[in-house]
Amino acid sequence: MYPNALNVYKNNSVNYASKEQLLLMLVDGAVKFSKQSKEAIDNKNIKLSHEYLTRTQDIFTELMISLDRNAGNWAEDMFKIYEFVKNELAEINLKKDSKKLDKLIPLIENIQDTWHTAYKLSKENR
Repeated sequence: MYPNALNVYKNNSVNYASKEQLLLMLVDGAVKFSKQSKEAIDNKNIKLSHEYLTRTQDIFTELMISLDRNAGNWAEDMFKIYEFVKNELAEINLKKDSKKLDKLIPLIENIQDTWHTAYKLSKENR
């Protein structure tokens, strides 16, 4: 009974979230999955590391698709950062390169911090 209740809660969280909240969920997921993939690589779990790295890549694909590139130079810069991260994740996935992932995770965390800060500032200025 409880696992089903948790799934209903998660679905409702996504279904009723604002665009901004969905973006935060995506970047939070990217950090979570990238760290899980690092752990899986370190534990030599190829299948699980592939799954987590692919999920992280999918998140960056979604971030790229949802970005309004006509919003100014900052949007184009964010697109390039997302594209860089996605390409690095693909290479890491092919080689299962834990050291390269160690260098990439802080960038993913910085992206997360940036969007959380922007969300907080937008709430304060309303």
